[in-house]
Amino acid sequence: MVSFISSPLLSLLCRIRTCILSIIFLPIWIKRTYSQSGFLLQPSGFQPLSLHTHTMAYHNRSWSQANASSSSSGASPSNPHSHSHLSIPPPSVSASSSYSSRYNLHPRPSMSRGGASEIVPRVYISDLSFAENSSALATYHITHILSILPETVSPPDPTILGYMPIRLQINVEDFPFAELAAHLPTTTAFIRDALRANTEARVLVHCAEGVSRSVSVVAAFLMAQYGWTPSEAVGYVKEKRKVANPNFGFVKQLYEYGREGLGRRGLVEGM
Repeated sequence: MVSFISSPLLSLLCRIRTCILSIIFLPIWIKRTYSQSGFLLQPSGFQPLSLHTHTMAYHNRSWSQANASSSSSGASPSNPHSHSHLSIPPPSVSASSSYSSRYNLHPRPSMSRGGASEIVPRVYISDLSFAENSSALATYHITHILSILPETVSPPDPTILGYMPIRLQINVEDFPFAELAAHLPTTTAFIRDALRANTEARVLVHCAEGVSRSVSVVAAFLMAQYGWTPSEAVGYVKEKRKVANPNFGFVKQLYEYGREGLGRRGLVEGM
């Protein structure tokens, strides 16, 4: 049924659903956050939600299965955190981000969210409408599509592109307490392996609006590829895509990913 709804209407429905879910589950998120910070007494037997190695390994296995099911994919889900021999020069990063940028307190820029933004060479972020536009994909020569949303995404028309892009979809809702960190090894591997497999490869990462989920995923890739902190990675993406504004829960999970997934135990929020 979703496939018969226009992209603008689908985006509006997603935002309405996000608001409702956020209102319902916000107390749970607050309880989790304060419990892990030591400000709230935990009831007996309570286990705070956190990212564990076995959870990440499970998603790596899921990526292996998804990758094997794609007949045209030659990428392998090897260690997504090693510095690979990509032909992407490390971009420059501002020395430090402002407090409002670091903690996501500034208002969202009033700029159109349509179209694709090139973050680093051959890696793009867009909204859903762009990702479903075969002519736009052909113009940007997109060869890989990484979708970060649970809704159905219309496949591109191979008669327009002349080929069928390799696709991977990760089902993540757009609210702060949605589990994103456990998927980041998978998404990082998908982007990195696509770029390494072919110098002509171009990867599009998208969600519904190209503002939060896709931005967080690309920021995680930059952290793994260049050794950046979450603040540096998110700040750089914001320079390239003005509407980029990951929610506070996803930013928190980027720090979690840095500590648990990338082994940077000394990484603390705000760095």
